[in-house]
Amino acid sequence: MDIFANLLIGLQTAGSLTNLLYCFVGVFLGTAIGVLPGLGPTATIAILLPITFTMGPENALIMLAGIYYGAQYGGSTTAILVNLPGEPSSVVTAIDGYQMARKGRAGVALSTAAISSFIAGTIATLLIALFAPILGEVALKFGPAEYFSLLSLGLVAALVLAHGSLLQAFGTVIVGLLLGLIGPDVNSGVQRFTFGITGMQDGISFVIVAMGVFGLGEIVANLGDESGRSVSDGAISKMLPNREDIRRMAAPIIRGTALGSLLGILPGGGAMLASFASYTVEKKLSKFPDEFGKGAIEGVAGPEAANNAGAQAAFIPMLTLGVPSNSIMALIIGAMIIQGIQPGPSVMIEQPALFWGVIVSMWIGNLMLLVLNLPMIGLWVRMIGIPYHFLFPAILVFCAIGAFSLSNSTFDVFLLAAFGVVGYVLRKLDCEPAPLLLGFILGPMMEENLRRALMINRGDASVLFTRPISCALLVGAIALLVMVLLPSIRARRDVAFQEE
Repeated sequence: MDIFANLLIGLQTAGSLTNLLYCFVGVFLGTAIGVLPGLGPTATIAILLPITFTMGPENALIMLAGIYYGAQYGGSTTAILVNLPGEPSSVVTAIDGYQMARKGRAGVALSTAAISSFIAGTIATLLIALFAPILGEVALKFGPAEYFSLLSLGLVAALVLAHGSLLQAFGTVIVGLLLGLIGPDVNSGVQRFTFGITGMQDGISFVIVAMGVFGLGEIVANLGDESGRSVSDGAISKMLPNREDIRRMAAPIIRGTALGSLLGILPGGGAMLASFASYTVEKKLSKFPDEFGKGAIEGVAGPEAANNAGAQAAFIPMLTLGVPSNSIMALIIGAMIIQGIQPGPSVMIEQPALFWGVIVSMWIGNLMLLVLNLPMIGLWVRMIGIPYHFLFPAILVFCAIGAFSLSNSTFDVFLLAAFGVVGYVLRKLDCEPAPLLLGFILGPMMEENLRRALMINRGDASVLFTRPISCALLVGAIALLVMVLLPSIRARRDVAFQEE
């Protein structure tokens, strides 16, 4: 009965007129930025972080969550109509979705993506509601040592699953950890690594790093690589799939949802991994394997269900443990910290309306996506044709205003520009910037928990290995790192990411 009582609390929170409005704004913005290739939910959420200062905690998290899973749907629209995925997780959808559009079945492909996403989102929301409290109860037994080990495992997993060179990912994580050390010491308050600069005495703002590396860096990088966009000539007429289509898409949706729910929890982009895994599974199980790559409806239904379920499953470790599984979850944790909320299992107990309100809002948001987006296909098609060089000046101004508003300091604007250069350089060097942000977020939390564990045990570091849960998590982190460093596994990893 507790689960129904909790969901009722969530429905009362998410069902208020204000939160419904913020949920709508979130999914609408998410779809729009998913449709516009090059911007993405990470950059958008980073740019919008300053706005959350003026919002309530429930309003902010419901809107940011809506942007995230709304972008998964928007990315599939461009993948199907333009063969240009708006999101990395929509790359697989483009394979068969665009071929369906070329055959005059664009409407069926779009409705298949929408239906698959809604079903997967509904099931994933129920799974979060069922398993999050169980995981939260386990997490309440964690002490400082266990939290340090858990954060270490999350950071190593994000490092291992990051795209590109493992050495580059390791380097960006170290840079993020070092940036997180700038400012007052956790215990003594002594200034560290500020070099006498007044603007850094309180440390570097998470908002500045996020907007610079993901917002400005993404904008500048895309200006030099603005792809031509040509919408499929196929008329969008028939929207609903026929009985045969429904029969063929039913099982892939269920399998895709299961894969997404399992892999979405993994750090480093579980939604994308889930969509690729789903496509591979469907191709092997299909009675029509020759149709894949030529317009197979299973190739749209399975991956779309997987990436939507994966996007929502990523909220499980973030909401229950306070551990981000990807850069977007790190941004949402940053938004929680901005609101004065300490991420972790205590949120479920201390702020049940916030916790369950966000969960219920996911189902409401998915319903909004299903009802609103199919009739608005014409709008999204027109948005695809907007040249990127018309969009970036407004985005730059918005970023600068947001940075200045943090503390009314021009130094923050210059710092924003510096991190924009860092983000651009990382992309030019093929370094994924997400590990830097994860290191920046998790570093201070790791330091605080490590020092608390050592202080409680009078400086004895063996506590990390004498406590069973802490030891198991650390051994898991070490084993994962050793495994990926093995030549055969490392080569296989590099090949997999090159194929993506």
